[in-house]
Amino acid sequence: MAASNSRSCLQYLLHLAHDNLDFRLPEIKALLALRTKPFRPCENFKEKSPFWCLDGLCEDDVRSIMARSVCAKSAFELWGHGQTHSELKTSILNYPLENMSPFMHKNSTYRINVYTFNKTLQFADRIKRIDAMEYLPFEGTVSLKEPENIFCLLEDYGTDPNNIPEHPNYIYFGRWIADGQRELIRSHSVKNRHFIGNTSMDAGLSFLMANHAKVKENDLIFDPFVGTGSLLVACSHFGAYVCGTDIDYNTIHGKGRSSRKNQKWRGPDENIRANLRQYGTERMYLDVMVSDAAKPVWRKAALFDAIITDPPYGIRESTRKTGSHKDITKPPDGIYVESHVPVSQAYHLSDIFTDLLNFSAHHLVIGGRVVYWLPVYRPEYCEEMVPLHPCLLLISNCEQTLSSHTSRRLITMEKIKEPEELDSQAHLSDPRFSPYQGHNAFREKYFSGLNKRCGKEDNKSEVNGE
Repeated sequence: MAASNSRSCLQYLLHLAHDNLDFRLPEIKALLALRTKPFRPCENFKEKSPFWCLDGLCEDDVRSIMARSVCAKSAFELWGHGQTHSELKTSILNYPLENMSPFMHKNSTYRINVYTFNKTLQFADRIKRIDAMEYLPFEGTVSLKEPENIFCLLEDYGTDPNNIPEHPNYIYFGRWIADGQRELIRSHSVKNRHFIGNTSMDAGLSFLMANHAKVKENDLIFDPFVGTGSLLVACSHFGAYVCGTDIDYNTIHGKGRSSRKNQKWRGPDENIRANLRQYGTERMYLDVMVSDAAKPVWRKAALFDAIITDPPYGIRESTRKTGSHKDITKPPDGIYVESHVPVSQAYHLSDIFTDLLNFSAHHLVIGGRVVYWLPVYRPEYCEEMVPLHPCLLLISNCEQTLSSHTSRRLITMEKIKEPEELDSQAHLSDPRFSPYQGHNAFREKYFSGLNKRCGKEDNKSEVNGE
């Protein structure tokens, strides 16, 4: 029993991919929350570092994280660490032998790998580092092909590729536990997908959004701007039931011009259902329908465990809703002929986000999350631009840079209470809940090139010594 308790209070090392840096912490926190575990970093935690040391977890917690994470590459049970190899040796020798012995007995097989971040070592140097660890009490047999246990020496040479130190900034050694799900980025690449469009979400970001939303098995997930269903593909992979709506008839029904090269029209396998079928998750597909996100079509109830979406910004896809500014005579008794096509009008970004948050407040379960992209003009951005709602708590706000002057921010919010009558008037008493109208000019600013002109003027000023 004592040995079991000691193994439940170990330190674990996460090796993270060095991309989408803003997205890593919210993803790991969300995956820990699914296990009802807090995020407890060790001393000297640095968010931008590729190595995170965590406390308060068991091996099952770590395996659960790695079974979902697309930000983490690998996880290790940390046996020792230090700024030099001498410090590393002291740290390892102080590690409890009873924690080591189950993986080092004479009937076991093992292999030691050497990994360096921001520096490439010659093969001979790697062998020297392995030989220098002869102080480890291994009794088993080395097996390079199929070892029972894998150990790894990890050296961190910082994050500046233009200033690589001769010696590592920090060194870790540990037992490999599991790899993350980076392979999903390749296996679900939109390049090989049956049905894609102009704005199909990148596979890696789709899985990130699903993790930020804490999507889990048997959840019901909704995307009100479903497009070609990239987010439904990611959520169904984690065992959730998925559905969505979109105002574009051709996209929902898989009709119109094909996105494939040398093919004029879409074929029978170019639709959202076919995308899920491609990845073996068609059973999780409920349905999609043509619907206007600005019009209420759902019964008043908390229906969804998460709402995950990428609203149109007016760049590659127009922002439209049904309706007209003109006076149009409706057919008698609201009866429309079969060929009727509703008139559409501009759907301002500020209205899109207001409607999305109101919809989420009414149709998410308590604790459910809404995850969406917010486009911003970087020179003018401030946190006050992020839409808020009295029923939704802001969990995270992560930036993905699009250009020198534009970016989009992944906003994650969690429902904390049911809406009340006074919530509809919250913007009158608290300016934080007022929709930010500046979003409506995003398209004009995106194409303006204003930031480029300002940059040239700044450069001229510097040259002239102003």
